[in-house]
Amino acid sequence: MPTVKVRNLKNKEVGDVELLDAVFGVELNEALIHSAVMNYQANGRQGTSATKTRGNVSGSGRKLWKQKGTGRARIASLRSPLWKGGGNVHGPQPRDWSYQMPKKMRRGALRSALSERLREGNLLIIDEFTFKSPKTSEFVGAVSGLALATSKKPVKTLIVDSLDNQNLILSSRNVEKTKVTNSFGLNIYDIIYHEKLLISKAALEELTALLDPKREGTASEVEAVEAKPKAKKAAPAAAEAAVEEKPKAKKEAKPKAEKAPKAEKEAPAVEATEEATDNE
Repeated sequence: MPTVKVRNLKNKEVGDVELLDAVFGVELNEALIHSAVMNYQANGRQGTSATKTRGNVSGSGRKLWKQKGTGRARIASLRSPLWKGGGNVHGPQPRDWSYQMPKKMRRGALRSALSERLREGNLLIIDEFTFKSPKTSEFVGAVSGLALATSKKPVKTLIVDSLDNQNLILSSRNVEKTKVTNSFGLNIYDIIYHEKLLISKAALEELTALLDPKREGTASEVEAVEAKPKAKKAAPAAAEAAVEEKPKAKKEAKPKAEKAPKAEKEAPAVEATEEATDNE
């Protein structure tokens, strides 16, 4: 496992962290990265460009001159593509450019790009991005201390941290060529476009869990899958308990029903003895 130094915002080493080989030790696959970038850009296209056909342009629909006898070329409409101001032929029309790329290929491209950034030395692990107040000057000072910015040309920097860190977002939104995102919003285009990549320790754990090929889903998904069999097992148990309770209720009801007729038979005997005493 590759080991990386953990730094704070003052560029001091505060510890080490081991990175997973399956996520940060992958070989470079340029073809896969290129396919993922093309997919990302295609999905971002609006697809709203359009040209007017002969049915959309304005103009009269009458025939300008008769078909024969004038010596000129025959003409059907002023809106013909052959005339100036007429419609356009085979021009672009609104369409959906997006297409779906397999999930394993997308995640493989992310792993390959992150591994290459680590080998280049452009991936830094930061302990935490803590700012007392949302001030751009503090953010610029921290970035300058990490040697990520120069006076001549700012370095394109991507910061991966929680989006709940409002001080970080407000402090960096006016800084040129700097973007803040979380581990769930990280995409292949941002990794390729930005030269430097800063990841917090909390975001690193989330990113490793998301891109680990041995782990099929997030923790919530695993818990949901594990909870389903338990619910199925509990249902038959409840049904069996209900079935067992029904026979018991029937058995208890039968003795009560048997006692009732005996009481009825004894009642006439008592009445007969009373009549006998009255006759005497």
